[in-house]
Amino acid sequence: MGRGYQHDFASNSPYVFDVEGRERKARTMVAVLEDYLPPPLHQYKLLNVGGSTGIIDNFLADFFGEVVGIDIDELAIRHAQENYKRHNLSFQLADAMNLPFDDNSFDIIVNSHVYEHVPDAHGMFDEIHRVLRPGGVCYFSAGNRLMWNEPHYNLPLLSVLPRPLSHIYIRLAGKAKYYHEKHLTYWGLKDLVKRFTCIDYTVSLVNEPDRFHTCYMIPPGTLKAAIAGSLVKYAYWAFPGYIWLLKK
Repeated sequence: MGRGYQHDFASNSPYVFDVEGRERKARTMVAVLEDYLPPPLHQYKLLNVGGSTGIIDNFLADFFGEVVGIDIDELAIRHAQENYKRHNLSFQLADAMNLPFDDNSFDIIVNSHVYEHVPDAHGMFDEIHRVLRPGGVCYFSAGNRLMWNEPHYNLPLLSVLPRPLSHIYIRLAGKAKYYHEKHLTYWGLKDLVKRFTCIDYTVSLVNEPDRFHTCYMIPPGTLKAAIAGSLVKYAYWAFPGYIWLLKK
């Protein structure tokens, strides 16, 4: 079965309307970008590719000079346009694999848990590379195919199964007609972003959760934090997700 666009993703994913949850992600984005980039942040122009309902973009607009959010989902973009109106914030219905912007247009691009949804992740990153200015960075947050629990459907080992079996599994679980998302392993992700210089923040987010606002995911002093610390140190390839800055 061919993979098309998820035009109605927001209709089936209530979490994209969760203001508190989305703003937590945005705080981590700001902390990472603030740690890496020369100040002040308001000198930078930012594009969020696959920003969905605009909650993250609205938060980022407090820090960056100009923020543009794009998505293929009409409901999500309409929600963003109706609810978040600021002088330095705009939203467009647009295709991540055919970005409607000139070459070298943005200092920063955000691509947070989007690659698994698009028909051609390599085509999307060709476009990200094209519109990113030389020296600019892409904030890339990505899930690992080798994860215990698939977060979109809350099904154990769904992403690990061969595609034909994952389609059967998801139908039997009553979650969907077929499994659209296509995750990559650590090695597949490295190949996906090979045109960029990769600055890895994953280990920092695990080891310094207060600094990077990740305590809600990795509470300090817990068994979960101990396991996460061991995984990033001894089995990085098996960590369930990564946050990298990709420099052009």
